Amino acid sequence: MKNSITTKNIVFITGAFVHNSSWQEWQKYFENKGYNTIAPAWPFKDAPTAADLRNRQPQDTDLAALTLDELVNHYAKIVSQFSEKPIIIGHSLGGLITQILINRGLGAAGIAIHPVPPQGVFPYEFSFLKAGWKALGLFTSLKKTYLMSFEDWQYAFVNGMPLEAQKEAYEKNTIPESKTVARGGLTSAAKVDFAKPHAPLLITSGDKDTIIPAHLNMRNFKAYKNSGSVLDYKEFKGRNHYVLGQPTWKEDADYILDWLQKQ
Repeated sequence: MKNSITTKNIVFITGAFVHNSSWQEWQKYFENKGYNTIAPAWPFKDAPTAADLRNRQPQDTDLAALTLDELVNHYAKIVSQFSEKPIIIGHSLGGLITQILINRGLGAAGIAIHPVPPQGVFPYEFSFLKAGWKALGLFTSLKKTYLMSFEDWQYAFVNGMPLEAQKEAYEKNTIPESKTVARGGLTSAAKVDFAKPHAPLLITSGDKDTIIPAHLNMRNFKAYKNSGSVLDYKEFKGRNHYVLGQPTWKEDADYILDWLQKQ
């Protein structure tokens, strides 16, 4: 099912643990290519900087109570406000939300960058479990948010980068997270109908990503049945989970732009 993508509107969807300003350079780049973009914050993450959100702890109980269902519906409402279905581009948990919204028929095309997999694609990789298990908050209060430590950030997001770059990325991006949302990724809130026809969908991965390993993204890709829809997969070399901010990000953006034009 090949669609002709006419829209020039893009909705960027942020993943967990990071501030939505992580899309700023991407927005500028795509806008210079003729697109209109927005990168709306999650509910209860509407602060100018990551430091502002870190300073809300432990009073950020509204964020702690946020569920994945509520988060998905938040973005569903945003994309539904466009007169023409927009292109949806999401990273990590935002990549899962992208897949769900495309599955609901709400986007003209979807790009899931290193996405958290939908329900049914079990993440058994050790590096995923090591990098992500603390976000589930097992044996801790769901009334409190989770803030990734710098040590965990080094492993989960910025592995392989120089120490100063790792520190800079942490200060600029890392924010408290809802453990309830993280747990939602293991429930029917993360469900996708893999056999349903859908708008063009591209899944990308990185060979250095620890929290969402390339092998996991490949299983996500292979879970889709042959519905006649456009479905593509691309693994980039040298990319960790901080792919949006790595020096190579323009190569990824150009690949996505080229893919969109081919549709």
